[in-house]
Amino acid sequence: MARLLSVNVGRPREVAWRGKMVYTSVWKEPVEGRRLVRRLNVDGDAQGDLAGHGGEHRAVFVYQMDSYRYWQRELKRHDFTLGQFGENFTVEGLSDNEVSIGDRFRIGTALFEVTQPRVTCYRVGMRMDEPRMPALLAEHRRPGFYFRVLEQGEVGAGDEIVKVAEDPERLSVAAADALLYLPGPAKEELERALRIPALSPGWKSSFEALLRQMMQPALRTGNAGLTAPEQLVTAAPGFRPLRVARTNRESSSVVSLALESVDGRPLAVPLPGQFVVLRLRPQADAPPVLRSYSLSGLPDAVRYRITIKEEPRGIASTYLSRHLRAGDVLDVSAPRGAFILQPGELPAVLLSAGVGVTPVMAILHALAAHTSPRLIWWIDGARNRLDHPLPEKYAICWLSCPMPGATSSTASPTRLTSWVLTSMLPAG
Repeated sequence: MARLLSVNVGRPREVAWRGKMVYTSVWKEPVEGRRLVRRLNVDGDAQGDLAGHGGEHRAVFVYQMDSYRYWQRELKRHDFTLGQFGENFTVEGLSDNEVSIGDRFRIGTALFEVTQPRVTCYRVGMRMDEPRMPALLAEHRRPGFYFRVLEQGEVGAGDEIVKVAEDPERLSVAAADALLYLPGPAKEELERALRIPALSPGWKSSFEALLRQMMQPALRTGNAGLTAPEQLVTAAPGFRPLRVARTNRESSSVVSLALESVDGRPLAVPLPGQFVVLRLRPQADAPPVLRSYSLSGLPDAVRYRITIKEEPRGIASTYLSRHLRAGDVLDVSAPRGAFILQPGELPAVLLSAGVGVTPVMAILHALAAHTSPRLIWWIDGARNRLDHPLPEKYAICWLSCPMPGATSSTASPTRLTSWVLTSMLPAG
């Protein structure tokens, strides 16, 4: 029997996260007694980021106790409290594989309808103190889901959850999530999803974009469901094996890998600023993990370079940084991503910090190689002088900027108008 275990609410507040303040209400606390559920939220609750959360179709977020148990085993943690995943309702039952978009449930005196899987963002990583959490929720197919409130009413811990109607398409929450986030969605399944009246407008738009992408082969690039149409860029589907040609230790926590073709076929030439996806098996007896890394070298068809920062408890980054050797073979996707420098002659400002400099390096390499006439301003930050992930950027700046002491013969005639390097802490 499905049952409501806890009603959790929270108000937005500012939380320090990685050097900035984030306005969020992902911290939820259980409440006693009964609470009125209104069209947009539970009494005492509010959403901080209304662009990504809240609204009629995302009024109440639901997460399952079975997933709590799963993540306790997976993460080897026992410190969870109710509301840990930012959910309003913690429930027993209602797994993502069993609940379908459009199902209706009576809880207490309120009536609810399932509208979409949860789209996880970095805030759940903040709450869990686990930066990988948004990717893990999608990878392990345990997103949770949102309710729309069809009839306002009171709910409380212990209430039975009764299904009163189900959508005839029977598209589960997990299956809907996979259509958007896993490669190769079937046209028939997307059409099936779009026949569900309860599906939220945002997810409808994403599935419609995926269908349009299928009908226009020239736009079959990346994931149109996650990208605005005007930002689509070409990317072939699937993975191909690439050999690690060289590893370079850039700093104590950063390593670069040079990847080349195994069979001699040329690589797809990336646009400067794009990334690739790696399919890794750090543990032989565990499922593969997917990680995205920006390309950090000069775009060409011979070799890719990616630069990785080893994160504490990072399964993939630790494996790539400590255990990978030249000659090893990785499954690598074609380049993808819409974070690219648009062609033209307008001035551009590039901002980077820490290992986030990687796509900017690819852009600068491309500008330098093609002697671009554009005016480029580059502002880069690091913790200290010893912690810059890619020392070569000094050379790029010396060759490209009118730095103090540089003459017209040593400075590039057109490229980098100004380079500002900021350090937050002194060296050492």
